[in-house]
Amino acid sequence: MKILITGANGMVARALAGYCNSIGDEVIALERSRLDIAAYNAVAKAIESFQPKAIINCAAFTDVDRAETDQQAAFAANETGVGNLAEAAAAAKAAFVTISTDYVFDGTKDGFYTQRDKPVPLSVYGRSKRAGEIAAFSANPASIIVRSGWIFGTGGKNFLSRIPEFFRRGIKFTAISDSFGTPTFADDLARRLRELAEANLPGIYHVTNSGPGTSYFGFAEAVREAMGGTFTPPEPIESAALERPAPRPLNSRLACLISEKLGFSPMPDWLDAVSRFIESSKAAEI
Repeated sequence: MKILITGANGMVARALAGYCNSIGDEVIALERSRLDIAAYNAVAKAIESFQPKAIINCAAFTDVDRAETDQQAAFAANETGVGNLAEAAAAAKAAFVTISTDYVFDGTKDGFYTQRDKPVPLSVYGRSKRAGEIAAFSANPASIIVRSGWIFGTGGKNFLSRIPEFFRRGIKFTAISDSFGTPTFADDLARRLRELAEANLPGIYHVTNSGPGTSYFGFAEAVREAMGGTFTPPEPIESAALERPAPRPLNSRLACLISEKLGFSPMPDWLDAVSRFIESSKAAEI
């Protein structure tokens, strides 16, 4: 399949491009310097030039705290950009898949969030991502929205992805113990994004690894155990102690029901994913 991937420098886009290339897809992956998704003419020109069968958007403004003071940039990427891609995909009759977030929810639910739960974002980032969902369906009712969260992977720069590095380098760190989510390995998310692009069934889907969910502290402990359990544990800390600019949901666990709905194989357990993540991060260091 001929696939256009945006946000090529990001962790998920790299995993996706690698997977698609490995199964024989024809892939063009564009970073922001080559395609600013907030500029419709540039988006339309790129799609007309490449003529993809599917467009998978991995480009986003993801700095949750900076979004509070740079709302224009957040909405330009997460709303305007998504709408542009959706519209251009419709014109090209290409499948359109875009990644959204667990932060569209406020975290007050006791259990796992499903697609039927009402989005109530707490932060500018969350509102911009929800606005992107709306923009996608407004421009292109055939859009495929993939909500995910707590994404980790080899070469990632976020907290979850850097935990093995912290342990290996002997860096002392804290991990939040009262915020819960469903971890998602970038490699597993990439495969599911590709499957959804091929199936081309419009809608909103939650995609995470399976399992009961965990806290950041619980995730760090799982990584420590997978690395042999000999490293100094992180220090647990409550969310409020960090005094971050942007509010975050204390519970953003997502119910991943996509396997039952579409007949795909179940997503692997996140603990299994952690083990594979450790092995891949070792290989990346060699």
